[in-house]
Amino acid sequence: MDLTSQYLGLTLRSPIIASASPMNTDLDYLKALDKAGIGAIVLPSLFQEQIDHAFEEIDSLQQYNSPEASQYLPVNNMVSGPYGVGPDAYLELISQAKKTVSVPVIASLNGYTNTAWIEYAKLMQEAGADALELNIFSVPTDINISGQQVEDNYINIVTNIRKYVDIPLAVKLCPYFSAIGSLAQRFIDAGANGLVLFNRIMSPDIDIHNLDITSRYSLSTASEGLIALQWIGLLARRVNASLAASTGVDDYQQVIKYLLAGADTVMTTSALLRNGPGYVETLREGVCDWLKARQQKDLKLMRGQMSWQKLKNNQAYERSHYIKLVGSFLSK
Repeated sequence: MDLTSQYLGLTLRSPIIASASPMNTDLDYLKALDKAGIGAIVLPSLFQEQIDHAFEEIDSLQQYNSPEASQYLPVNNMVSGPYGVGPDAYLELISQAKKTVSVPVIASLNGYTNTAWIEYAKLMQEAGADALELNIFSVPTDINISGQQVEDNYINIVTNIRKYVDIPLAVKLCPYFSAIGSLAQRFIDAGANGLVLFNRIMSPDIDIHNLDITSRYSLSTASEGLIALQWIGLLARRVNASLAASTGVDDYQQVIKYLLAGADTVMTTSALLRNGPGYVETLREGVCDWLKARQQKDLKLMRGQMSWQKLKNNQAYERSHYIKLVGSFLSK
């Protein structure tokens, strides 16, 4: 069965991509993903806070201008972050991953301003990354900043990085925009080669006993992928960019749904964390069995078959299902 897929101008042996995960710093884990038939691997994000912290620590120590102070400088700028990988160590991870696996390796930057982004995007390209995923998100806590200003800032980041980086760029979006289609087109016009729909945002919680703000992490479930499914279906074949679906991939059925909606590739983290890297083979087999049952030899016929543009009754992506759902409750 031929599962060959195109993403960001790269040819992948499978549409299934291992999205950014804390496990993707482990070279043995990457080998296992490769052996199981993964199409590509996204390394965990290098966060803007890590880059800023590294520069601040170096600047603070260098101001003493003494041999004694120099011994405390971070070695190769390897300041640990959420995954234990600092800025320069991240570049080494890219290099080692490229030597370890046979599939494309995609680096990832997570931030919200231009600070150090351009420089590290260039360094990631030099380290051998096949593509770069820009995980751009900030919580607009300033109530005087408009949605237009937030979007303009994001567009400027992509525009500026594109000036200095030649490798393909993907933008990982969150679903909290009023006009996702328009913003998607703006990113493409700014130089993005692909879009990842959607980023799963971690939100704060309140500990009512200790009166503290906490955060809680849980793996995604299939129901969380419905909004991504909707927008993949709405954008497929209407924008000139690769579309990667992300969030809610529990099993092969979600992979098939995303491909039917028009996704070029399907990313997963939670399913692999739950079941291990070998689960990639299970996902691939499920897709192959579905194709065999319909006597299809590849993904060409099924990809986008259920997209907004392809369906005659494309109102199913809009309000008709909402009206039916409300009506079903009223009739009970």
